[in-house]
Amino acid sequence: MISKDRLISSTVMISLTIFAILSEWVFMGVLLALIIGGLYEFFYLIKKKGIPIYSYTGIVIGAMIPLAIFFRFELTRNWELFFIVLVLLLIFLLQLGRKDNENAIVGISTTLFGVMYVSWFFSFLIKIRFLLPGVAGVKLLAFILLITKAGDIGALIIGSRFGKHPLLSHVSPNKTIEGSIGSAVFSALAAVSAKSFIPPELHFSVGHMVLIGIFFGGLGQLGDMSESLIKRDCNVKDSGKMLPALGGVLDAIDSLLFSTPAFYFYMSAVLGMS
Repeated sequence: MISKDRLISSTVMISLTIFAILSEWVFMGVLLALIIGGLYEFFYLIKKKGIPIYSYTGIVIGAMIPLAIFFRFELTRNWELFFIVLVLLLIFLLQLGRKDNENAIVGISTTLFGVMYVSWFFSFLIKIRFLLPGVAGVKLLAFILLITKAGDIGALIIGSRFGKHPLLSHVSPNKTIEGSIGSAVFSALAAVSAKSFIPPELHFSVGHMVLIGIFFGGLGQLGDMSESLIKRDCNVKDSGKMLPALGGVLDAIDSLLFSTPAFYFYMSAVLGMS
């Protein structure tokens, strides 16, 4: 059963998300806070494994990525790749200043991975919001949030009530096949119900919307399982305790880390903006 505290925390998060969608500055503030919190949790988990990472450098750089996107900073056309190269060079320079070079490659790689996995992937929410001007961009943002989180809710409700067959027990013992099916159904229903959020000139059919819901909802499940894999490797149940009854920040945003970039590239392609 779903606990009362979890329902209260979820309601607060949903209300805050709706408010953030409607206000650019609140949206940016919430997103930046989630990225910083997510990076802190990720680097904390990695530190527990004894890997020498550059957590503060990673957090600062990770905070710069969404800010650069929000304020339309473009040093070059492909500034993100240029930025990643600079990050890698900076981490290498920091490593050269260390006397202990044990696990240097693992530490450098993990720091860069954390920045990309949490900050860069999650920052695609900003790109989606500004993909179309005005309300149209807000609707696209609301659409991907709705179908991804509907999948989370479907997996939780159906899995907790009817789940009997483990999905990938070696990764997450609580995930079930029934919950996965529930997630797909909820995401598909959410996509169909939010069809008006998609630009009308695209003329998507109901069947197309069902496929969109299942596909991007499935990517949300993959994001959830991927974070479960990281936690499993670090021998923890929750990524943190920043969100009461919901676990950590990473636990709250994990399903969006894969669905959001994919949705951005998909919509860019169908809108002819790629």
